[in-house]
Amino acid sequence: MLFGLFRRKTRDAEHSIYCQIVAQARQPVFYTQFGVPDTIDGRFDLIVLHAVLLFRRLSGEGKEASAFAQNVFDLFFHDMDASLRELGVSDVKVPKKIKTMGEAFYGRADAYMESIDNESVVDLAAALKRNIFADAEGDIKDVALARYVSATASHLDALAPDSIIAGAISFPDPAVFV
Repeated sequence: MLFGLFRRKTRDAEHSIYCQIVAQARQPVFYTQFGVPDTIDGRFDLIVLHAVLLFRRLSGEGKEASAFAQNVFDLFFHDMDASLRELGVSDVKVPKKIKTMGEAFYGRADAYMESIDNESVVDLAAALKRNIFADAEGDIKDVALARYVSATASHLDALAPDSIIAGAISFPDPAVFV
């Protein structure tokens, strides 16, 4: 056990993938053209959406992919914890907020994955409208976002799991779907 303390277990690939997910979720087009609210909740929902797409892709790809996905998931919630603290949420309330975020994550994951796997843009658009656009005002593009999500799922399905585990991922240009 003591020797484990001195070994540096790198998580560079997981960190790279998580950063790429966050960067994709922060693309201005989602907020300016799709109508996603540019709020903490809106940003959280887009990160969740892109993380779910990654986890869906790696699902069933073996132990290494599963461990990789778990590490990305852990990074995500560690980042959410740090963000809440940075926003001034008290130490007592952070675990409750993280639990709520976890429940939201799993609920959204179930809804999105089922719709993607059933290739139902209509059901996916309804789930996106219910979750991402719940507080949106103005012109929302739930169907356009559903088409982007479906195309992204297909795009990720074409990527080799080994390349994702090595830290290489790409996403389609969301502007094409508006």
